[in-house]
Amino acid sequence: MKRRLLRLALVFFIIFAIPAGVLAQNYSFKLDKETDNLYWNKDGTLSIDYVFTFTNDSGASPLDFVDVGLPNNNYDRNSITADVNGQKITDITESPYVTYGVALGLGKNAIPPGQTGTVHIVIGTVRGVLYPDSTNKDDASAVFSTTYFDKQFVHGSTDMTVIFHLPPGVQPDEPRWHNAPQGFPSTPDTSLDSQGNVTYAWHNPNANGYTQYAFGASFPMKYVPDSAILQTPSPSWFSQINFGVLVPLLCIGFFGFFIFLGVYSDRQRKMRYLPPKIAIEGHGIKRGLTAVEAAILMEQPMDKLLTMILFSVIKKGAAQVVSRDPLEVEKISPQPEDLNPYEIDFLASFGEKKGAPRRKALQKTMVDLVKAVSQKMKGFSRRETVAYYRSIIDKAWAQVEAAETPQVKSEKFDEVMEWTMLDRNYDDRTRDIFRTGPVFVPLWWPRFDPGYGGAMSRSAGAPVSTSAPSVPGTGAGPSLPTLPGSAFAASVVTSVQNFSSSVIGNVTDFTKGITNVTNPPPKPSSSGKSWGSGGSGCACACACACAGCACACAGGGR
Repeated sequence: MKRRLLRLALVFFIIFAIPAGVLAQNYSFKLDKETDNLYWNKDGTLSIDYVFTFTNDSGASPLDFVDVGLPNNNYDRNSITADVNGQKITDITESPYVTYGVALGLGKNAIPPGQTGTVHIVIGTVRGVLYPDSTNKDDASAVFSTTYFDKQFVHGSTDMTVIFHLPPGVQPDEPRWHNAPQGFPSTPDTSLDSQGNVTYAWHNPNANGYTQYAFGASFPMKYVPDSAILQTPSPSWFSQINFGVLVPLLCIGFFGFFIFLGVYSDRQRKMRYLPPKIAIEGHGIKRGLTAVEAAILMEQPMDKLLTMILFSVIKKGAAQVVSRDPLEVEKISPQPEDLNPYEIDFLASFGEKKGAPRRKALQKTMVDLVKAVSQKMKGFSRRETVAYYRSIIDKAWAQVEAAETPQVKSEKFDEVMEWTMLDRNYDDRTRDIFRTGPVFVPLWWPRFDPGYGGAMSRSAGAPVSTSAPSVPGTGAGPSLPTLPGSAFAASVVTSVQNFSSSVIGNVTDFTKGITNVTNPPPKPSSSGKSWGSGGSGCACACACACAGCACACAGGGR
């Protein structure tokens, strides 16, 4: 999907985030949490649902007014309702501090010093918020910039969520999101709301209340009336500013930075190989996935995924490593019956002796695996499913860490190894757990490390037996052979690096060959300006003055 607008929002914020006038009251507060629900309606209007949670500082004045910025002055005053801590607000007037906005008088329900309160405002109807998309003539561009507060009054971080509810009828594969602001995920959480409408949700637990953040999406015009699409920029107070000199200078200064940003964003997209439809929320948890399939759902790096499959086929006795540098794997006959389709394809890929055909075969293996996981996830919630498998990862580590003896620890690690590999801190945790003491090597280890334990029986895939002393004080018979813990951890951890360097080469290029099939980029615009802002239609000027922008302007000083 196409993502854009960040560079324009940054320029707008730098130039036009002008603080409001100083108030007589001693306002000082934290905006702990903000949730913005934006409903793009079928009649082309916008409905805004803001929820702010404030904590008023001890010693500050009571928080008795809240100014909320709106996209323009074309809103229905009668459609506005508000409350504080569930108590209705009746004092709703035009804000004296915000060009387009309202002031909420909290009255007797003002938030006292040292206390927390929640202010909720709904603006039912805002018109003139949709513009033609500059990259697709059949799409409408919807952009929204959040309200914000004067920095001299608000401080601390804000847990911020912005949710776009697209018009009824829009199908999951039709819309596109634009670039997200810094600090927010470049790819929003995509789902369906209670009305069945597609939603895009951006969340940043470390945002702030004094910055204006811009978000955008484009969707087919056919879902809103033609009359709702504006063909000229909406008027604003700063439209009288002469950008002829100012803007070009700023554009030149930021041009290099934005090119870098565009390249970085494009690289991030190439690493996301899951198709957008898999993120559409269903209901419930999809249980029964293998660790490798769960890794696909979590979009783990491809070199780690392939290493997980390598360990899996080795543990099942289906293959052995005959050379680690360069990595060469050969099948063991007879093949076990419990191999998964992706494991069979993985082994077939190593039947290709040359590098390029092998990489191509491995890419096809991963494409088929991504498609298979997408099929399995139909009707299930990705969010709930990922949380479920993360709990399995935590339990797996807990079992290993709770082991009281090196032998039990080694056995537990062998049992849950595939799940521990899903941890993004897998490298450090593995090294830490086996930093000291011996590791009792699993029986399959010689099939992974051809240099361990001397010769091995390649036809049978089993290591030559090696003797080791009994575990002191247990009365048990001979134990498994051991390795120094640090050597074992290093061998396991570096296996991912070895796979990348000797088999697939550059991970980004390898993954791109997969994403081009499973999550292809949108078609470039006819203008060919692949670095441009896309559907917003904006040049290097004030974001609120450009096509496709519905900016909630500066949020005043209180």
